[in-house]
Amino acid sequence: MLRKYLAGLAGIAIALAINPSPANADMFTVTDTEGREVMIHTPVERVLLGFYFEDFYAIVGPKAFDRVVAISRPVWEGWRNLQWAAYVTHEPRIDSLVDVGDTESGTFNIEAAIAAKPDVAIIAAWQYRSLGESVGKLEAAGIPVVVADYNAQTVEKHMASTLLIGKVMGAEDRAQRLADEYAAAVADVQARVRQAGGATKRVYVELGNKGPGEYGNSYGKGMWAGVIGLAGGRNIAEGQVENWGPLNPEYVLASNPEVIFIPGSDWTTKEKAVLMGFGIEPDKTRERLRPYVGRPGWSELAAVKAAEVHAIYHGGARTLYDYAYLQYIAKTLHPEAFADVDPAATLQHYYDTWLPIAAKGAFMVKLD
Repeated sequence: MLRKYLAGLAGIAIALAINPSPANADMFTVTDTEGREVMIHTPVERVLLGFYFEDFYAIVGPKAFDRVVAISRPVWEGWRNLQWAAYVTHEPRIDSLVDVGDTESGTFNIEAAIAAKPDVAIIAAWQYRSLGESVGKLEAAGIPVVVADYNAQTVEKHMASTLLIGKVMGAEDRAQRLADEYAAAVADVQARVRQAGGATKRVYVELGNKGPGEYGNSYGKGMWAGVIGLAGGRNIAEGQVENWGPLNPEYVLASNPEVIFIPGSDWTTKEKAVLMGFGIEPDKTRERLRPYVGRPGWSELAAVKAAEVHAIYHGGARTLYDYAYLQYIAKTLHPEAFADVDPAATLQHYYDTWLPIAAKGAFMVKLD
C-alpha cells in the first residue's frame, strides 16, 4: 500500500520538483502544491511562516524557529492559544517574531512582511488564495512565495507539502521520514477498515465552539468529513451541507447517529465551548461536553444510549499527525479491527519523536 502511494506521487502535478541550475549553484527550483515553479535562493536563513507551525517544526527540526523572522500571529495565538503558549514557554523567541497579520480577517500587512526581509514566505493554500495580488508584491520585493497544503487532507498533498518544506529548508531526510510515516499510517487504517467491512455506523460531527444551546457547524466535505470517510463511517452531513454549516436539529434526530464527535479546542474565552488542548484536563472537557447529551431528544439517540459521544481536538485536523485522530475515529467505529491500536499513544509518540513539547492535555476524550 505504501508503495502505491509513493508511486502515485510521481504522476501528480503537485509532486515535488527540484531542478538545480548548473549556472547558479546557490539557486534551485521547487514546484509547490499550487503547481507553481518557484526559484529559491540559498541559504534560506529568514522565513516568513504563515501557517502549519507545528508541521514546520517537525520537518525542520529542533532549531526550526531560529530561522523564522515573521509569522501570521493571529492564526496561531488567536486560533490555538494554548498551543501557542506551550511553544512560547519552550521557546520565548517566538513571542517576539514580526506579526504580519491575518489574510482571513484582511489584516495582512504587506509592508511588515517585506520589512522583515525573509528569504522565502511559506504559506498555506488558503492564505495564498486570500492574498491575491499581494503575492505579486512579495515576489516583486524579491521574496519567493511557496504554498503548502495540509488543508486538502489527502495523502498526496500531505506528502508533497512535507517534501516541499523539507527541500526549501534543507531538511530532506526528516521530511522523507515524516512523509513515509504518514502514508504508512493512513494505509494501515484503510486496510483495517476494508477488513472490517467498510462504512457501517452513522456518524454526526458538530464543532463544539458554540456550546449546546446552538447547533455548530458540521462537515459535508473536507475537514472532519474526510476523516470520517477514511475511517469507514457514514457521515450524516454528507449531501446536507456543501463544505460546512449547521444541520437542522430535527434532521440530526431523524438520522439517529450511532456515534457523535464534538471537536473541541482552545476556546478559553467561550464559557460553554468544549475545551480541549494543551493543559486542559479531560474532566474539564467532559464537563463542557456533557450538556450536549441533554439537548431535546438526544437521550433517545443511539449514540447517547450506547455511550458513544466523544470529543476530539479540532487543532489536530489538517496536520502531519492527524492520522492519530483518524485512528481514534476508526477505532471507535471498528473497535475489533483496531484492538491493538492506541491512538493516544500514537499522538504521544509523534510529539516525543518530532516536536519539542509533550502532548499533555485533552486531545481524545470519551464522555463517561
